[in-house]
Amino acid sequence: MTKSELCEHLAEQTGTLNKKEAELVVNCVFDSIREALAKGERVEIRGFGSFSIRERDARQARNPKTGEAVNIPDKKVPFFKTGKELRELVDG
Repeated sequence: MTKSELCEHLAEQTGTLNKKEAELVVNCVFDSIREALAKGERVEIRGFGSFSIRERDARQARNPKTGEAVNIPDKKVPFFKTGKELRELVDG
């Protein structure tokens, strides 16, 4: 499902929102999650999952083309952990 399909589905489900309003709602939700993660906060949506930030340590890797050693600095990456209800729904 794409973002535009999600907006269409939201507009159909509510019956009161048009596609433009539904897109505004979806963008607002995504922006709120993005902002919280940028601040280092955790976002939990019960029954769906949680978004958090994980830190990856610096490491050494190899350039596959040249075989040369490359230093990769430590960094923060977004992480999603599925909630129990979603995991059970998908697992069937």
